[in-house]
Amino acid sequence: MSAQTSHAAADSASATAAGKVHQSEVDTTHRALRFLTAGSVDDGKSTLIGRLLFDSRAILADQLDTLAKRAAGQPIDLSLLTDGLEAEREQGITIDVAYRYFATKQRKFIIADAPGHEQYTRNMVTAAAGSDAAVVLVDVTKLDLDAAEVPLLPQTRRHSLLAHLLRVPSIVFAINKIDAAADPGEAFRKVGIALEKFAAAAGIRVTAVVPVSALRGDNVTQPLAADWYQGPSLLQVLESLPTVQETVEAPLAVPVQYVAREGEGTGNQPRTLWGRIAQGQVRAGDSVQILPSGVTAVVAELRRAGEVVDACLAGESAGLVLDRQVDVSRGDWIVAPGSAAPRRSVEATLAWLDTEPAVLGRKYWVRHGNRWVQARIVALHHRLDIQTLAETEAQELSVNEIGHVTVELQADLPVQPYAENRVGGAMIVVDPTSNRTSGALLVR
Repeated sequence: MSAQTSHAAADSASATAAGKVHQSEVDTTHRALRFLTAGSVDDGKSTLIGRLLFDSRAILADQLDTLAKRAAGQPIDLSLLTDGLEAEREQGITIDVAYRYFATKQRKFIIADAPGHEQYTRNMVTAAAGSDAAVVLVDVTKLDLDAAEVPLLPQTRRHSLLAHLLRVPSIVFAINKIDAAADPGEAFRKVGIALEKFAAAAGIRVTAVVPVSALRGDNVTQPLAADWYQGPSLLQVLESLPTVQETVEAPLAVPVQYVAREGEGTGNQPRTLWGRIAQGQVRAGDSVQILPSGVTAVVAELRRAGEVVDACLAGESAGLVLDRQVDVSRGDWIVAPGSAAPRRSVEATLAWLDTEPAVLGRKYWVRHGNRWVQARIVALHHRLDIQTLAETEAQELSVNEIGHVTVELQADLPVQPYAENRVGGAMIVVDPTSNRTSGALLVR
């Protein structure tokens, strides 16, 4: 099972064909930026990452020698730096998510190369979950530039919508292969207008639109020398983006991952409740509530990385020792008293990823935090048409479709709106027969 997921806030704004960066905040912590590349098949995602690695000198000498030998005197195929599976090299497509690392003088980066093929959309969702930014590539050579309104490819629209639903904070459109256009400036302008219109209709806040040529390296790490574009390079945009910061100023929420008991034998040895804080903060002496039981207790001691500490914040893994023995197990939640109400009926956005359609009334397993419960889809309110963005009636959801559903759970879960908490508002759906990850539920 390889999907974790999410639901979206409806941020509204527009893309810009001038390539100007829109951002309300700049990261001051210099944490590594986690970003993924997305888009349709053969849009140049792997080549773009290879170009970033090559130009930033993040490739080992033996890797370059191997690629040079494979090239046999021809230009090096930079996509091979990420397409490591034998099947990927044979077919010339990305199948699994490949992670690469590089750094500039300004910051460090963690890149996820997501597959563009519809069959592997679930892997794209995996890469998007937890990413700080998404670079959606648009291949200008695949578009009808003579049309009055340039039509975007379905996977461009789908991946952009999924990144938005998964609350990826920064979405950048990179118009690739701009060097292959007869009139690069006009091609950039027309595709930028199409992206702006789509983003505005979908409520997607676009951080930047930039022209690039991943193959030649135009405007990837160095600004483009062209009279029709005066904006930043793609790398300059990435260096300016903020990283995701977990919400500290919110009620405490900790999914319990592991319960550790000190000492040997039975008795009243203190137990440490370990988990990564999803939101809020906790201090020794704070009152907390265990869900779904509803029992309250006081935090007697806090531990982090083997040391006793006074406080822990969102994003940190913490061990809580309570002032009394309470029945707590993996899958429970530790929250601020009265801040969450477990429920069994949930409205959510469902991104369906399985070849078997989502069927009303059928039992599935869902995972929320660290707990598994059975669930049924009891209502399918509408399906989202990714071409028109209209909400249409549907009796089932097919692979890669997105819909609005009501789900009934077998047990109470303390779910929250995904727009407020990406951990408490996300559930993955698993087929009980095949054990495949079938979908992502994003609580409304």
